[in-house]
Amino acid sequence: MSVSTESDRLLFKGADWDFNTIQRINDAVEEIALNELGLNVYQNQIEVISTEQMLDAYSSIGMPLFYKHWSFGKHFARNEAMYRTGMQGLAYEIVINSNPCISYIMEENTATMQTLVIAHAAYGHNHFFKNNYVFKQWTDADGIIDYLEFARDFVMKCEEQHGAEEVERLLDAAHALMNHGIHKYPRRRATDLRTEEKRELERREHDERVFNDLWRTVPGKDNGRHDPTALERRRALLELPQENILYFLEKSAPLLLPWQRELLRIVRIIAQYFYPQTQTKVMNEGCATYVHYQIMNRLHDKGLISEGALMEFLRSHTNVVFQPDFDDPRYSGFNPYALGFAMMKDIERICHEPTAEDREWFPDISGCGDHMAVLRDVWANYRDESFILQYLSPRLIRHFGLFRVTDDAEDPHLKVAAIHDERGYRDIRRALARHYDPAYFTPDIQVVDVNLAGDRKLMVQHRAMNRILLEEKDARLVLQHIADLWGYDVAMAEIDPADDTVLKDHKARARPGIVPLETA
Repeated sequence: MSVSTESDRLLFKGADWDFNTIQRINDAVEEIALNELGLNVYQNQIEVISTEQMLDAYSSIGMPLFYKHWSFGKHFARNEAMYRTGMQGLAYEIVINSNPCISYIMEENTATMQTLVIAHAAYGHNHFFKNNYVFKQWTDADGIIDYLEFARDFVMKCEEQHGAEEVERLLDAAHALMNHGIHKYPRRRATDLRTEEKRELERREHDERVFNDLWRTVPGKDNGRHDPTALERRRALLELPQENILYFLEKSAPLLLPWQRELLRIVRIIAQYFYPQTQTKVMNEGCATYVHYQIMNRLHDKGLISEGALMEFLRSHTNVVFQPDFDDPRYSGFNPYALGFAMMKDIERICHEPTAEDREWFPDISGCGDHMAVLRDVWANYRDESFILQYLSPRLIRHFGLFRVTDDAEDPHLKVAAIHDERGYRDIRRALARHYDPAYFTPDIQVVDVNLAGDRKLMVQHRAMNRILLEEKDARLVLQHIADLWGYDVAMAEIDPADDTVLKDHKARARPGIVPLETA
């Protein structure tokens, strides 16, 4: 009769692994994630990839299927050169917000690191993707892979029919406008991404009808002059003012051909797919880091990984959540892993061992005893801004040594405006939360009107928060891309939103290339 030893229970011994080991690891991690932590995840698809494949995934923004563009090759060459010379490492994993959820793990990883990244990506990120309200509003996990395949095939077809140079020129302009190709507020999703290819012809016919209706409102000899509603009707058809510039150009640019409009739509939909990630970086990474921390420690408690594996994990985990001080040469702002994980652990503490201060600041969760229920609720119903505004505790503010400095352009001195008292804690929390609000750091640029009766000039407006103007060179280049896609002149006014004072004007003229200017 054989006796089972402690080492017999281990999922792996040493650094080596094979696919059977990966399966055992995934089964053990899944048991803890679903039955002990109560996570709700998409079905997992775990793929092992090489260094070159990881570099390739880097270059195509981590997507398993993507169309070709010169910028992806540039990114690949840069990342490969830096990796080969030891100036940059590679991510241990890449995870795709799709159903099934695709996790790429590096073949160079040790067995311990494979366990860590499966816990982090295939269960931590996966749970967040499936349950957070921002992702539910904006992404179609069921259809994204099919849509990427359609996008790739459509771009290839356009290159064959119209030439790679023509397609590349339009994609260059569209990529430059990706940050201004996003609907920032929920809109009714008419259909899922799987049906986009089927609807392409139907959408084109509909757009042409609307487009023709729009241009019938242009004042002429016999119309417009006697129609007092023409202006209002035109603005309604153009959906002005419009902050989604790619959407506006796709629908209303007078000289773009149908295939060019579809390319703008592809770029716009992909930009929209990534929009939730810009709003949830701290929460998403905090969730995944907290989940892998819990799972790895529980695997050790169950005797499924060794002391050596635990030490290897803790070394990697500590590096991930390291937060350099402000005067450290490595400092580049808040590490989202550090802030997110610290806040998740702080919520766990408040739920089980609250102080009097915690009971005053967080009466609904203090001492509740079920931190996982609180965390699952947080992961589902908050984004970075609201999460920090609600759950950053005075204890963490003291731990990170936070204070707020006021920098007034008209005052030569800096002022410490918030310190560690009750009023200061709330002020610091509001100030930090504001920096995670996309509306705060993304320029508010909108199309406000079109001169259809005259030279068809496009009127664009930048509402300069705190009178902060756009960087001159970037503004000029991006405005040029708008003009090239519109096909006519573009004028942009930067205004003070407080009183609509014009602070600066910009102009751009359309260049030949994307649209046939001789038809204008």
